Amino acid sequence: MTDTLPKSVADTAPAQAPGLKRSIGVVGGTLLTLSCVTPASTLFVIVPDLFSSLGTATALCIAIGALLCIPVAFCYSELGTLIPSAGGEYAIVSTLAGRLAGWLAFVMSLLVVMIVPPVIAMGTADYLAPVVHLDPSWTGAGVMLAATLAGLLDLRANAWITGIFLVLEVVAAGVVALLGFTHAHRGASSLGSMQVAGEHAHVNPVTAMMVLSGLAIALFATQGFSTAVYLSEELENPRRNVARTVLATLAISSVVILVPVVAITLGAGDLNALTGGDISSMVIAWSNSAVGTFVSLCVALAIINAGIVMVIQNSRVLFASARDKAWPSPVNNALAKLGRFGSPWVATLVVGVPGAFLCFVNLDTLYGVTGVAVTGLYLLVAIASLLSRRGAHGGKRAWRMPLWPAMPILLIAVLVYVLVEQDLSYLLWTGGITAVATLYWAFYLRPRRETRWLVSLPEDVRLAEEAPVAVDAPVAGLTPVAEGAQA
Repeated sequence: MTDTLPKSVADTAPAQAPGLKRSIGVVGGTLLTLSCVTPASTLFVIVPDLFSSLGTATALCIAIGALLCIPVAFCYSELGTLIPSAGGEYAIVSTLAGRLAGWLAFVMSLLVVMIVPPVIAMGTADYLAPVVHLDPSWTGAGVMLAATLAGLLDLRANAWITGIFLVLEVVAAGVVALLGFTHAHRGASSLGSMQVAGEHAHVNPVTAMMVLSGLAIALFATQGFSTAVYLSEELENPRRNVARTVLATLAISSVVILVPVVAITLGAGDLNALTGGDISSMVIAWSNSAVGTFVSLCVALAIINAGIVMVIQNSRVLFASARDKAWPSPVNNALAKLGRFGSPWVATLVVGVPGAFLCFVNLDTLYGVTGVAVTGLYLLVAIASLLSRRGAHGGKRAWRMPLWPAMPILLIAVLVYVLVEQDLSYLLWTGGITAVATLYWAFYLRPRRETRWLVSLPEDVRLAEEAPVAVDAPVAGLTPVAEGAQA
């Protein structure tokens, strides 16, 4: 990695960079972050694709993905408390691994944050079908525009809105799990049977390679706990609360997604029904149409909820990139504008409106590119975590992961393997976008390194870093690396 930032982010910060308002604690942050993971809409929109390709091995794939997310969450927890910026991954990677690596992290995160909301939003029509029949693309576009309007509000207000919706989607997931377990057609041993329905009533085996290939989507399914890092500028006491929010979100979301998947695997009437992945039909078969309608409407609300939080998260990424001078001056000035509620309103519109148009793009392409981008982004974060304890960063107060550096090294090896197993067309799409971004870096950003791509921390964090800390009075839960491996 070259062109590493020679000083701390505090030393290269743009003068008088605008700041977001700190207004939420761990509970509000966890509600918003869980809403971004949106376990119920993940269960009903993304998991059916895994059922269609992995059948009874779907639960195993998601469980492996959740386990793989533990070292990822450790990396995010440490790096998010070390560098709490709305820029998220790109601020972290820029500071620790160099500006070019940070720019590529920004491109990967921008791909994810622009594609995931419309992918989720297009599922809304399917779950409104018991009440009204709508076109998926137009419905998804409407959800994106509604989420954009909500994203213009105060973050505390959005935390309450998303919290209410989150309760409903967890209830829906709980109903599915209860019905699946109480109508089980097969034993727990079927979870390891590794079978998927084929053509002409054939039963096809699921190989280990197929499970590994599905890990990109499994990572996509649990992806979202990183939202806590994006919200770190609006979290109170980010040095402590970012790690708590990341780890709590991963634990809760993994349970809310995995338990219903196990129940569906056991309760599906036959292998064809399981492979078909029509969870709504299974719910109606296990109960009645009224229960099916209730669950479907809860899922529709969950998707709207996810759209709101993702627009909030994504607008913060663009806001931070403008504050860090990633674009020509007129673009930076526009994207950094804050509205009356303290939200970056121009950045919110830039995220939400194009997201509405993406609802008319082929879903398979969006899924594939997102899976590759998420894996690549995690890879860059893991590499940055290997560099997080060198130089001045090693002595800063931060939550420290256990088993460092074994955790990030193992994660890098697994992610590289998962990446090379992805479909070539999706690798080419993502690689092409990355190549164009690299050209932008080479011909615009790098020649203007003194005035462009100046990654910064919010002013209150910079001032806290400059304040002296007594050696004999460590902050609970925050340790310099020399004092211990973890809090």
